[in-house]
Amino acid sequence: MASRSDRNPPITPPLIDLPINTHDRGFYDGFSREVTIPAKIIVSLLIMWAIFFPVSANETLTAANSTIISAFRGWYVYVVAFFMAICFILAIIPGTGTLRIGAQDDRPEFSRFSWFAMLFGAGIGIGLLTYSTGEPLSHFTDNPEIIRGAVESQSAEAVPSAYMYTFLHWGFAPWATYALVGLAIGYIAYRRGLPLTIRSALAPLFGKSMSGMAGHLVDIVAVVATILGVAVTMGLGVEQFVAGLARLGLGDWLLDADGSSSATAVVIALLVLVGASTLSALSGVGKGIKWLSNINLGLSFLLLTLFLVAGSTVFGLELLGFGILDYLRTLVPNALTIFQDTGSPVSGELVQWQLDWSVFYWAWWIAFAPFVGMFIARISRGRTIREYVLGVVLVPSLMCFVWMTLVGGTAIDLELSGAAQGAIVNTGMADQLYATLAVLLDPAFAYIFSGLIVILLMTYLITSADSAILIVNTINGAGDTEGERRWHILFWGAALAFVVGSMLILGGIDAIRITMIIGALPFSLVAALMGVSIVKAVVFDLIRRHYGVPTTEAGCAAMLAEEERKAAMPKKPGTA
Repeated sequence: MASRSDRNPPITPPLIDLPINTHDRGFYDGFSREVTIPAKIIVSLLIMWAIFFPVSANETLTAANSTIISAFRGWYVYVVAFFMAICFILAIIPGTGTLRIGAQDDRPEFSRFSWFAMLFGAGIGIGLLTYSTGEPLSHFTDNPEIIRGAVESQSAEAVPSAYMYTFLHWGFAPWATYALVGLAIGYIAYRRGLPLTIRSALAPLFGKSMSGMAGHLVDIVAVVATILGVAVTMGLGVEQFVAGLARLGLGDWLLDADGSSSATAVVIALLVLVGASTLSALSGVGKGIKWLSNINLGLSFLLLTLFLVAGSTVFGLELLGFGILDYLRTLVPNALTIFQDTGSPVSGELVQWQLDWSVFYWAWWIAFAPFVGMFIARISRGRTIREYVLGVVLVPSLMCFVWMTLVGGTAIDLELSGAAQGAIVNTGMADQLYATLAVLLDPAFAYIFSGLIVILLMTYLITSADSAILIVNTINGAGDTEGERRWHILFWGAALAFVVGSMLILGGIDAIRITMIIGALPFSLVAALMGVSIVKAVVFDLIRRHYGVPTTEAGCAAMLAEEERKAAMPKKPGTA
């Protein structure tokens, strides 16, 4: 009887060749000009629009906030829920969970500890410093339960719902988005020998058409989304950085009358931070980024240790336990809820709350996903799908929960006990972490740890910017890290500075937020297709494995060599 592998299998091997045309000389040596030039034009036009037509830009962004974003809020909610579902389905199903990102005999390059440490630095950083106090306090003041009148604002009864929504935004949703994009890129690129870039993830759906204009468009969308996603992160970081400098007593010129960062402070901060990040990017991953990442991790745990020792630890740990239970219990309904405006004041407030928080976050995570996903794909070769998904989604989510409860819980406890007397909750979000330290510690220690936060913000901002610049160049270079990069690094560094600076001066962080939500929309479609693509790739690989058809580049090459060997053998007399 013929074996299963001897029969004519009903499925063909996967695509293992996706050529992408790159220039071989001159300024664009090693780059795809069809991707790099349009991406630069789009970002440059956005900058010029904000700088030279600020009134028009402000009016357009305001109109977009009330029309385009509202129209697509349901799409953002459902697509992120789709990402979470796909990740956990792939991890749970026995057959899919054992497939590796790479050849089946590949093993991880990094230990689990090093891998988790790099995951922490890739997707958390600045956001945790800004929102570890800012988000719980905001939901402590205003969340859907408070809007409905179920609990009183800034009361003990408001704390559980405040953390339920905080965990909704910082839990599985962002990490499943990153995990899906990274898995689609890494699994298909490493198993099939395709370029490590965004378009390769869609090859199981569209085949070699991804070599041409369709693939160029996908990578352009990814580059623009990355720039806008990182711009939001940098905008938040710059505001908190300037607020910290003001706390350190470096002058009233840092802040305007309303407490926001002055234009002069924004410009100087960006010159220092983006200048340093550009120099770090020029030095390469092995020097600048690696060195700064190690500093980030050490300073982050030092700050967390402070709150563990001096903060409201028991209160925070109670919040952690009950918050996780509430989050898991309400995850499905909260992840699928879309508030509708029925004409009543309460329904209108609920819709606006969802736009300001959930929709903003979902778009932010999607815009950040090409950057973080590419990074996670780079460091995850050799891991099984199950290990990858559980590691990327569960461990960083738990770390976010710990930060939010220990740091944010301390701020809320200080307000509930009356020790803060509104000094924390009534200040701007960029200043709330510093305000918490001012209430919690003696002035001298508060000054020292405020300085530590400023340093930590600086290193996180530099790391985020230089990593983004290098990832953008990798996408532009069709997954290749070779070739001349210096002038392109300088361009993207300047572009980031101008996007953040022009938008902050134009309309504050809201201007960047609205621009990013709109800019993330095209990539949200790409990411949804990536979800379908990775499911198809995995299912088809399981079918191939069942019939003995190779699923990796090496296996396909060996099969092709065997077929060529058989074809070259002399035929026996009398055979056709």
